[in-house]
Amino acid sequence: METTSVTSKGQVTIPLKIRQRLGIRKGSRVSFVLSGNHVELCVSKTPETVTSNGFGMLKSRRKAVPVDFDVASLLSKS
Repeated sequence: METTSVTSKGQVTIPLKIRQRLGIRKGSRVSFVLSGNHVELCVSKTPETVTSNGFGMLKSRRKAVPVDFDVASLLSKS
């Protein structure tokens, strides 16, 4: 059993070994269940593919634009 203290805001730090074992990381959702005279911490499973900025989540059927593509070449010359 590992022990930790409660901050003035009512926060506690879950020990590293427990976080690793349960897969708790930044953004993980947890629930608290009161059971008699103790509290149970329940971890909600989160998808492994969640990213912080969403880059790469959507796929396109269009052909990729070359890196050296010049947008100005689309303007018609008078």
